[in-house]
Amino acid sequence: MNFDALFNEQLDALKAEGNYRYFAELERKAGKFPKAGRHTKDGVSDVTVWCSNDYLGMGQHPKVIEAMCEAVRRTGTGSGGTRNISGTNHDHLLLERELAGLHGKEAALLFTSGYVSNWAALSCLGARLKDCIILSDSGNHASMIEGIRHSRAHKVIWKHNDVADLEAKLKALPANAPKIVAFESVYSMDGDIAPIKAIVDVAEKYGAMTYLDEVHAVGMYGAHGGGVSERDGVADRITLIEGTLGKAFGVVGGYITGSGALCDFIRSFASGFIFTTALPPAVAAAARTSIAHLKVSEIERAQQRRQVARLRAALDRAGIPHMKNDSHIVPVLIKDPVKTRMLADYLMREWGIYVQPINYPTVPKGTERLRFTPSPLHTDADIDHLVAALTSLWKQCAIAHAVA
Repeated sequence: MNFDALFNEQLDALKAEGNYRYFAELERKAGKFPKAGRHTKDGVSDVTVWCSNDYLGMGQHPKVIEAMCEAVRRTGTGSGGTRNISGTNHDHLLLERELAGLHGKEAALLFTSGYVSNWAALSCLGARLKDCIILSDSGNHASMIEGIRHSRAHKVIWKHNDVADLEAKLKALPANAPKIVAFESVYSMDGDIAPIKAIVDVAEKYGAMTYLDEVHAVGMYGAHGGGVSERDGVADRITLIEGTLGKAFGVVGGYITGSGALCDFIRSFASGFIFTTALPPAVAAAARTSIAHLKVSEIERAQQRRQVARLRAALDRAGIPHMKNDSHIVPVLIKDPVKTRMLADYLMREWGIYVQPINYPTVPKGTERLRFTPSPLHTDADIDHLVAALTSLWKQCAIAHAVA
């Protein structure tokens, strides 16, 4: 059997519908974010990155870079094993204490990515708690969906951010069954924010555990960067807060925080934690430095909010439609996968602007978009250049402008 032919048949279909993903080969430049080099067969050109999840540019911060370099010189490059077999380093424990403090919890547990922390924690909880029922927001990330699926627990999907629907579904479930309400704070593609307090109120009313994914919010919201739950004053009422080190904190890795018993439970039973090599100590040291900095510095968050507001206002003046939300994510809807790809290619080739097309299955078909994430290091000139480019392309491609 020709397996490559079978693979290529489906890849060709993906390309024909405009949903094939092409990767830009970038080379980040330390200290120059959001500038990067783009490698092609014709050489290297300079681009401005407009879609990075390094939301605050902390992956380029001098203190974070030095912390990683110092730790490499001190400990070497790898962790040496799984956490159980020689891989638990002092830097891991220091970081877990920092994360627990960030969210006001007793304990924290590190994972190799935010995807793995969601997959491992939800699959473990759903599988190990007898008769567990997981109520999942319909907009939840693929990592949460996969974790719930793998747990084989009974799953109930509630309408996105719809507290009344959540309550109706909780009310219909057996009172004595363990229940977990799983949701996110900031939803990464639309940029909308969950009504966390109202969700927690309903979950507590029916004795349900709350599982909150804060990956797109940690570092960004709250007086210390603890996320939307810190900003809204409800972090202490949430059972488990999950986050990432790979976005606003600028490094890599994922984590959960909660009670000592909860974290020990996941540590002891989650295969996604037990059987994988631990993060390098240098990564942990850099992440701890980034978190500690953002706990006390408001400069990055304030400047980032300013640039988000400036971009939105400029898009409004130009009549370019973008999805309204209260977060740092600025989605510009195109609603066609081929046209979205074409616009992204034009922006890169003609204007030196890199933004990745977002298409199915990341978003539903018909909602394809360009997703912009202004950082505190994007200048006013960068924003003006971006809006000028979009305005020009809107006219060339005859895309509908926003209605005033």
